[in-house]
Amino acid sequence: MQYHVDGTLVPASDATVSVRDRGFMYGDAAFETLRAYGGEVFEWEAHRERLQRTADTLGFGDAVPDDLHDRVRETLAANDLDEAYVKLSVTRGVQPGKLTPAEEVDPTVVVIVKELPRGGTVGQSVWSGPATVQTVRTRRIPDESMPADAKTHNYLDGILARLELRRARTDDYQADECLVRDVEGNVTEGATSNVFFVDDGVLKTPSTDLPLLPGITRSVVFDLAREEGFPVETGEYDVADVRAADEAFLTNSTWEIRPVESVDGTELDRGPMTKLLARLYDELVERRHYG
Repeated sequence: MQYHVDGTLVPASDATVSVRDRGFMYGDAAFETLRAYGGEVFEWEAHRERLQRTADTLGFGDAVPDDLHDRVRETLAANDLDEAYVKLSVTRGVQPGKLTPAEEVDPTVVVIVKELPRGGTVGQSVWSGPATVQTVRTRRIPDESMPADAKTHNYLDGILARLELRRARTDDYQADECLVRDVEGNVTEGATSNVFFVDDGVLKTPSTDLPLLPGITRSVVFDLAREEGFPVETGEYDVADVRAADEAFLTNSTWEIRPVESVDGTELDRGPMTKLLARLYDELVERRHYG
C-alpha cells in the first residue's frame, strides 16, 4: 500500500509524521472519512466543505491546500483501488511544543486508503448484519466546550463510549454502536454514526441544535426521504423514544445505511422505510458511480 504524505506518495511503512506535529500532540487537526465508488469519492464537495469549516473553526483554514481532491485520486490510483475507505487529514503541522499555536501554518496533509467491497445495487455491505445498539454513560461534549460540527482529531469521548461497549461485552452479547446523549439526556448520535428512527410513519433524527456532528450520509438520507415524500422531523428525543421506535438505522460514509436490530436489548424490526431508503441510496450510488 502507498499513502499520500505532504504531497508525496510513500510506502505505508514509511508514512509517518513528526512527533512534534500538533495533530499528534494536541489533536489539532481536521479530518474526513470518505467512501470511493468506482474510483471516485462520493459527495466530495460536501466533505471538502466540511473539512474547510473545521479548519476555519480551528483557525488554519487559509492553510488548507487546494489540491486535496487530486491527492485523494492519486492515492487511489497508486493502490489500484476503485472501491475504498479514504481518510483525509489536515493538521496544523509541526510547531514548537506549546499550547498556543504559531500564526504561520505549514499543514501536514495525509491520505490513507483501504479496500472495501463494491457499492451500489449489486454491491456488498461492509457490515455483516444489523446493528446492536447500547446506551452509554459517556456524554457528548457540549458545543460551548468543543463545537460538535467540527470534525477534529479529538475523538476521546467517542473512544470512551466505545470502551464502555467493550467492558459490557459477554460471550453472548456485543454491541456494535453506542447511543450517546448530551448532558441533558437527549439522544445525539452514535460514536461514529448518526441515528434515525421511525415513529408512526415519521422519520426522526436528533436536531443539529444539539451537540452532534451532522454527517454527509445523514444529509443524503434527508434528501432521499423528502424526494419520496416521507415526513421528516428533527428534534430532542430521549432513549425511550428510540427503544419504542417502529424501526431505526444508523448512517455514516462507510456503513451507508445500517439497520438497527436492538437498542438496549429491545428488539426492533427492519422496517419498510429503512429498506426503501437503503435501496434508494444504493440506486443513487449506482447512477453516480457505475452508470
